[in-house]
Amino acid sequence: MGIVVQKYGGSSVADATSVKRVAQRIVATRKAGHDVVVVVSAMGDTTDELIDLANQVTPLPPGRELDMLLTAGERISMAVLAMAIGNLGQEARSFTGSQAGVITDSEHGRAKIIDVTPGRIEDALAQGAIAIVAGFQGVSQTTKDITTLGRGGSDTTAVALAAALAADVCEIYTDVDGIFTADPRIVATARQIPRISYEEMLEMAANGAKILHLRCVEYARRNDMPIHVRSSFSEKQGTWVVRAQDVAQEGHPMEQAIISGVAHDRSESKITVVGVPDKVGEAASIFRTLADAQINIDMIVQNVSAAATNLTDISFTLPRTDGQNAMTALARLKDDVGFERLQYDDSVGKVSIIGAGMRSSPGVTAKFFQALADAGVNIEMVSTSEIRISVVTAESQIDAAVNAAHEAFGLGTDEVEAVVYGGTGR
Repeated sequence: MGIVVQKYGGSSVADATSVKRVAQRIVATRKAGHDVVVVVSAMGDTTDELIDLANQVTPLPPGRELDMLLTAGERISMAVLAMAIGNLGQEARSFTGSQAGVITDSEHGRAKIIDVTPGRIEDALAQGAIAIVAGFQGVSQTTKDITTLGRGGSDTTAVALAAALAADVCEIYTDVDGIFTADPRIVATARQIPRISYEEMLEMAANGAKILHLRCVEYARRNDMPIHVRSSFSEKQGTWVVRAQDVAQEGHPMEQAIISGVAHDRSESKITVVGVPDKVGEAASIFRTLADAQINIDMIVQNVSAAATNLTDISFTLPRTDGQNAMTALARLKDDVGFERLQYDDSVGKVSIIGAGMRSSPGVTAKFFQALADAGVNIEMVSTSEIRISVVTAESQIDAAVNAAHEAFGLGTDEVEAVVYGGTGR
């Protein structure tokens, strides 16, 4: 038997009873003959509570010290889980991210993994121990400071360790039974997906599906590491995220468009730069300013310039948390570019359909747009890729749009399959 890497989210280790249940599952995997490496998140809402504590002390916590504070949550989880495993008669050793060899850049709060050197993990496995690793954290290659990886960091830690250890699989344990065709909190008839390709999962994650983080899926695809998403509260089989050629298309001719799911994102905002002179380089100036402010842009639409004025409007979407920073940065650019004004809208959201084969099947776009029209949903912006169509609409219309798209493509099931066992779905 090979190495299995298991990751348990905060809701899976929320209290002592949950920790003991997780320990039993880990020990069962070890007794089945596998070498086991476990990555854990902080217990329950510990990270949020630590952030609240920092904000009570100062409105602007220094990045280095905030990272030092936040990594305490995972250190608590790894230690108590190791104790619980020891109580079941198996040896377990806990390691911080730096002890596990997770090397990052020096960007506090959203560090990226540069390398993984898991020598101490390999030594523990060779001696028959179960290795417990604190997720979400590493150590800077240059400054040697403790860093955190940002949202979804424990998922990324688990996949990175699995790749470095040449594990057979990376199991992501959460509080739902896998990946579903839509958020079951919105669509009660959402169906669980047995297998999904890396590419489809990347689009799902990038467009609002929160069960796996984008960086985690990117890392898995790059290293061809299978991800098995399961619930730590049940024994159901969950969802496999694998190569496209390993996804069984049972009952679907290869030429037929296959829509895997509907994703939505309520964290978007929209900025329109009104009256931009239609000259070479003006758009570049606008987006260079946003890039310098470390702001990621999603959709972009530029209107055809009016013949009478030779002015155009440029609209784009971005994370709502970056909205005010973007407006401030662009306001400083007004005199240089010569645009008329800025418009900001933080009451928008995005709905996307994702599916392999979409590019070779006419009619998918028409069906999607007709379903939205029938539901009374107004489309403000459109963006596409080979396997995705996304629209921006009013935030108040997201639920209606998700349900309409889900029904139009026949993604539902007659029985309620989705159960959220814990709190947040992560």
